[in-house]
Amino acid sequence: MPVEKAFERSAGGVIMEDGRVLLIQMRNLEGVMVWTFPKGHIERDETPQAAALREVAEETGFNCEITGELYKAGYSFVRNGRPVDKEVHWYRMKRVGGDGVVKTPEEIFGLKWCPLKEAGKYLLYPSDLRLLELLSAE
Repeated sequence: MPVEKAFERSAGGVIMEDGRVLLIQMRNLEGVMVWTFPKGHIERDETPQAAALREVAEETGFNCEITGELYKAGYSFVRNGRPVDKEVHWYRMKRVGGDGVVKTPEEIFGLKWCPLKEAGKYLLYPSDLRLLELLSAE
């Protein structure tokens, strides 16, 4: 009997400031620490923009404003033996407030401001690297 494929929608943001981007450190599905951009699931009756702002605030402690759309990524992976198709809406953001204290310390283990040109040294996911390409081309 085939396993039913799941579909998930997420949204996130890339905070840009003085030629730098903000990265978060978290555990991937295998439990390995990785650097990436903040993102999370879109809740029921929530727009991708609202989800991106909420998730960035929770994971970075910064309130932001969306300054533009960046990219809609699509990819597939397997979680607990179940295939998942995922769609992620990415937005360019700027900081407008907050204290920089992570609101989900059980999920986010570090923050790092990184020059845009050096961020590729830390990022592994193809969609994250694509975001860097788009930002570098602006």
